[in-house]
Amino acid sequence: MFKNFQTFQKYQRKYHRFLAPILLLPLILTVITGMLATLVEEWHLPGIKRSLLMDIHTGEIFHLEAIYPLLDGLGLLALILTGISMLGWFKPKRSPKPLE
Repeated sequence: MFKNFQTFQKYQRKYHRFLAPILLLPLILTVITGMLATLVEEWHLPGIKRSLLMDIHTGEIFHLEAIYPLLDGLGLLALILTGISMLGWFKPKRSPKPLE
């Protein structure tokens, strides 16, 4: 499929560069609204409705509550896998050059 590891890494970088900007907003919204909802509940902060934060957090405000967590999770896994593959941890070992 791939001629060598560099070709494989090139495709991984391509997918990672494509996915990262698309998934940035949903992932940031999920993280920030999740943290704020917890703070509002625990610290009893006035003026901020926890229900609104949870609606954003779960995608309910966009009427995507059925698939938003799944898409968020799959997108994050894709970014993690493409990012790890670009690190070169799984790079094939080079055989040592024979001594002449």
